[in-house]
Amino acid sequence: MKIIIVGAGEVGFHFAEWLAQERKEVVVIDTDPEALRRVSDHLDVQILHGSGSNPRVLDESGLKNADIILAVTDSDEVNLIACIFANVIAPAIQKVALIRNPDYTNYREALTRDILNIGLVINPEMEVVNSILRIMSAPEVEEVNDFVGGRIKMLGKILPPESPLNGLKLSQLPEKIERSRMTIAALVRDEALIIPKGKDTLQAGDFVYFVCKTQDIEEIIRLFGKQTTPLKNILVVGGGNIGFPLVKELESRRLNVKLIEKDPQRCQTLSAKLNRTIVLQGFATDQKFLEQENIGYMDMVVAVTWDEEMNILSCLLAKRLGAKKTVARVNKVPYIPLVQTIGIDHIVSPRLSAINTLFPYLRRGKVISTVTIRGKAAEVLEAEALPTSAIVGKPIKDLQFPKEALFLCIFRGDEVIIPSGSSVIEPEDRVLILSTGAVIPQVEQALMAKR
Repeated sequence: MKIIIVGAGEVGFHFAEWLAQERKEVVVIDTDPEALRRVSDHLDVQILHGSGSNPRVLDESGLKNADIILAVTDSDEVNLIACIFANVIAPAIQKVALIRNPDYTNYREALTRDILNIGLVINPEMEVVNSILRIMSAPEVEEVNDFVGGRIKMLGKILPPESPLNGLKLSQLPEKIERSRMTIAALVRDEALIIPKGKDTLQAGDFVYFVCKTQDIEEIIRLFGKQTTPLKNILVVGGGNIGFPLVKELESRRLNVKLIEKDPQRCQTLSAKLNRTIVLQGFATDQKFLEQENIGYMDMVVAVTWDEEMNILSCLLAKRLGAKKTVARVNKVPYIPLVQTIGIDHIVSPRLSAINTLFPYLRRGKVISTVTIRGKAAEVLEAEALPTSAIVGKPIKDLQFPKEALFLCIFRGDEVIIPSGSSVIEPEDRVLILSTGAVIPQVEQALMAKR
C-alpha cells in the first residue's frame, strides 16, 4: 500500500510513523524544511519539499500509483485543493481531508459525494466533542470507546484493591458475571501490555480493558468497587469550536450547564445562541470566581480552550476545590502521558481524535472503526466478516490467526456473542479484534476477501 501524506505536522508525523512501522510505502509532503527534516531524521519514509496544493508536487510524489492521499495540514484550503487535484491526477484514489472550519464542514455531504468525492472529511474539534460525550456516558472509567454504533463499549479502568476482581484468575471470571456479558480484552501492568489468557490473574493497580454491552456498564462498574453516579451539573471552560457545540448537546440532554468564557463579546454571542446554559465571563483559574460559582458541586468540569496550560490549571484547581471529575483538552500529543499523571481524570486531543477516526481508511478488509491502545502497543478493530475472508466458516480455534490477536466479540444481527474457541464466524458478522501492532498486517490479511 502506498500512501501520500500532505502535511508533516503532528497528525501527519503520527500517521507516517505508524505506517512506516507497518512497512507501508509513505511519501510526506510539506513546505516546512524543519518539519520534513524531523520526519527524515526519525522515520524510514520518503519526503518531498513543496505544497500539497501544487499539482506538479502531487504528481512528483507518485500520486498516480498511490492508494490513499491524506490531506492533514493546518490549512483547510490546502487540504481541499490537494483533494481537487488528486481527483484530476488519480481519480480512483481514496481521499481523506482534515477540515476544521464549520463553514466548510456544513457541506460535508456535498464534499464527500457531489463535489470532490472525498472518502472522509474529519473535523477534529467535533471529534473531540464526540469523545467528551463518550466519557460522559461512563464517567467512572478512565477510557471509553464505542463500537457497533454505541451498542458495545470497550472501557479502561484501574483495578482498585477493594474490587472483588482483585486476585481473580480470568478463568474464574464467570463466577462473578455471566461470560456473555463481559470479556477482558487486555491488561496494562507496569507499563507492559498483556493479552490475557485464562490462567492470568487480575491484580490491584492493573489497568483493565474490558468489552461489554452498554446496558451492562453499571453492573460491571460495581465489580470494580465503584457505584455509577449520573451527571447533573457540568461546567464547561471555553466557548469556542469545541465548547459551544458541546454545550448545545448538553442542553438537549437537560443537564445543568455553566459555561465560562473570558471574552466579553463572545459571551454576548453565546448567551444569544444558548437557551438554558448560564454563560459567565471570567477566568477559570481565578479561585474566588470558581468558589462563587459553587465549583465544588460540579459533577464534571470540562476545559476545552485553545490554551492547554489554562485547561490543565483550571482542571487541577477545580479538582482541588471539590469537582468530582475533570476533562482537559491537550493539543500537544507528547504532553498527554505527563498530564495523565498529575490528577486530571480524562484527556481529550483534537489530533488523537482525528487520528482514531481516520485509521479505518488505512486498514485492508472491511474495517469499520479502530481504536489504539497505549500509543502504538495495540489496536482494536471493528470489521465486517467478508464471505470469502479467512476468518469465516471455521471454529476460531482452527483458524490460522496470530496468537498476539484476540477475537473479543461477535455481533450477529441483534445478538452479541462473546466467542469461545468453538465459535464460528459467519459472513456479514461484525467482529471486534484486539491485536498487537506487530501482527496488524496478518490480521488485515485475514480480513481481506480471497480472490
